[in-house]
This record gives sequence, structure tokens and C-alpha cells, in this order.
Amino acid sequence: MNSKSFDTATYADAKRLLEPLQHEVVPLAAALVQANTVNVPPYGTETAGQSVLRDFFSAHGIDAELYSLDFLGSCSHPYKRPDRDYAGRQNLSVRLTGSGRGKSLLLNGHMDTVPPGRSAWTHPPWSGYTQGGRLYGLGALDMKGGIAAQAAAVAAVRKAGVSLAGDLLMQSVVDEEWGGGGGTLAALLRGETADAAVISEATQLQVWRATRGGFVVDLEVHAGDPAKYFSGEPLVSPALPLSRLLQWIESWVNERADHAPVQVLAIESNRLDREVPLSVPLMSTVRVYFQFLPDENVDEILSTVQESLGEWQRTDPFYRTYPIRWKPLYNPPLLGHELPESHEWTQCLASAVSGVSGRPATVAAGLYPSDAFLLHREFGIPTLLFGPSGAGAHNPDEFVEIDSILKTAESLLSAALMWCL
Repeated sequence: MNSKSFDTATYADAKRLLEPLQHEVVPLAAALVQANTVNVPPYGTETAGQSVLRDFFSAHGIDAELYSLDFLGSCSHPYKRPDRDYAGRQNLSVRLTGSGRGKSLLLNGHMDTVPPGRSAWTHPPWSGYTQGGRLYGLGALDMKGGIAAQAAAVAAVRKAGVSLAGDLLMQSVVDEEWGGGGGTLAALLRGETADAAVISEATQLQVWRATRGGFVVDLEVHAGDPAKYFSGEPLVSPALPLSRLLQWIESWVNERADHAPVQVLAIESNRLDREVPLSVPLMSTVRVYFQFLPDENVDEILSTVQESLGEWQRTDPFYRTYPIRWKPLYNPPLLGHELPESHEWTQCLASAVSGVSGRPATVAAGLYPSDAFLLHREFGIPTLLFGPSGAGAHNPDEFVEIDSILKTAESLLSAALMWCL
């Protein structure tokens, strides 16, 4: 199938069908931002946002199921994170059942956000403040704007009474941030699968057919003896040797420069906090983020990195005495995924985006990991990413461009009409 085989009338149909809901999309996105759905492992507060989404669907006569993830406790899947607590956390699932004669489509998005951090926000993180064509707030871009667009596309199909040949599903999941994936895993294990899927992460209105893998590890060093403080004996600090450890990390930044980034996310010895006494630190930690291309052998790369670290620290007198502890933030690592540009789902979504925007769609590769590999690699669902524009994700004053939410909804609806009919 190629882009020329799609019916261009569906672009106009999508715009017409979405018109009655346009005034609801931004208020829905703002209401989702105003719901605190922070995820700090092992806990998360996503159900507050899921309730907002359920009420939206209920107002449009759509039955949205909220369900518990408790069954993951007895799950043996390798990507079940044993350090997560799912008590009180719920996924949301919607299905518009087709006649069974066409292909099904799954819209996937995560309701959880990272915490707001310690830096100052111009407006409160949960304000849902709008100005200059932008919606501000924690999770506005990552990814409540995308969820609102997906919900609008589903509601437009129901409101217009469109009879699809294939099922149209939407799942709003928990625990995507911090490398979790538990919500998507739970939905898939329940049988919420389809012939194709799209995750509406913030792609700047580009079609992303590939994503990176990722792995976060804390390199932790314990040194010194608190009993020696004020004893007259020499104090050992793990903070000063960090400069040498950072040089080793930089060697991997350079080693991986032609593949995917290696980044330092955090460095900590004693915190700059008045509740912490003025003292020489006993522990230092560097948090390192490795990314991987879809076709790389992640286990092999990480094994090589650990061997390199072991060899390097044996050459350093301090680290020979105080060995570095390798403490993954999550394991196994996230993997990348890739769908060919020639695949019929890539061609379908790209055609829809082109029709809505009036110019050729940009088909590219993603800049970060996501739940896409679970859908694509673990459950065999051809998966793309497509979502709104904005900036500041995981930082103060995060925002999403309001017009891009509407364009995302229109593009998703157009793609659903082509794929499921």
C-alpha cells in the first residue's frame, strides 16, 4: 500500500467530524493538567487524571473502563518492574467495536508525569494556564495534550455515528515515566491489542517510526567513617575523586557519539540543604543515562561498559579501595523499536498528517525511549509515535501548542478513518 491509495476525502471528513468537539479539546487538556498525576516510584497518583478522562467519555455516551493493575503482582513477564506498587492506580480503556471486517487501531498514551522538581515555575505546575496559544503546566506536553487529542478523535467517531469496520481502541496508562511500562504491559496482557498502534507523545507533529532504547544507572561510592569526624584522624571524601569518574563517563560519551547519547543526569554528595550538617560526605553518586539504537545489542553494550568500569577503577588507587556500586534505576533496559517507512501503517499515518497539514509529513526517528517497544517488539503491534508540539517537558514552564493538539486530533481521526474503514 502506498500513500496514493488513500482516499483524500477522509482528510475533509476528519475536519468536519471534529468540528463539533473543537471547543472541548483544550478544556479537556487543561483539566488533565490540573489533575495531579505524578509518578514517583514505587507510587503514582494517575487515577485523578483517569477520572477526568472517564467523565469526558461518559459525557459523550462512551463507556470507559477503569481497572486495577493488581494482577501484575503475580505476572512473570520480564518487563514487570518488581519495585513498583500499583495499589490504587488504574488504567483507562475504551473500545469502539467495529463490524469485524477491517483492521483495528490502538491509541496509547500515559497519564503519569514526572514530579515538578525544585526549580520555580512562572505559574503553578497544575495551573493549566493558557496564554499566547500555549497551554502551560506539568505534563501539558508529556503527554496530556496528546491524550486529549486521542480522546477527541474517539469521541468524534462516536458523536458522528461513524460505523467502522475495525475496532478503535484507546488506552490511557500509568507508570510510563521512570522506565516503568507497567500500565501498557497490563493493558496488553489483558488482550487490548490491535493491528496497529500510535502513541501520542510530543513529536512536534512529526511521524516517528523509530525510538531509542534507554538505561539509567547510579554509580555509587561509599567512603569514610562518620566516627572519625572530629576525632583527629584523616577524613576520606568520595566527592573529590568524582572528577576522575566523570572523565571515564566522558570517554563513553565520546565512544557512543556516533550511536546514541550518554548523559549525566545528576551528581550528588551532600545536598545543599540547611537540614544537612556541614560535613564531609560519606557517599557520592553519579546518575548516568545510556541510550541505544533500535538494532543494537543492549545487553552486550552494557556488559562492555561494566567491564570497562571495572578495568578503569582497578587503575585508580581511590576506587580500588572504595569500589563503585552499579545500581540500575530499572532493569531490564528499555529497548528501541523501528517500523519501516514502507509499512502500510507508516504510509497511512503519514498520508493523514500530510492531508491535514497540507504539506508532506516529516517521517523521522524519535529522540527518546517510550512504551513503543512493548507494543511493537513484545506484542508484535506495528507502532508509530505522533503528537503535538511544545517544549520544556520534565522542566518548569512546560507547555504544549494549543493548535498542535487540534492538528494531532484531526490527523489521528483521519488515520483512523482510513485504517479502520
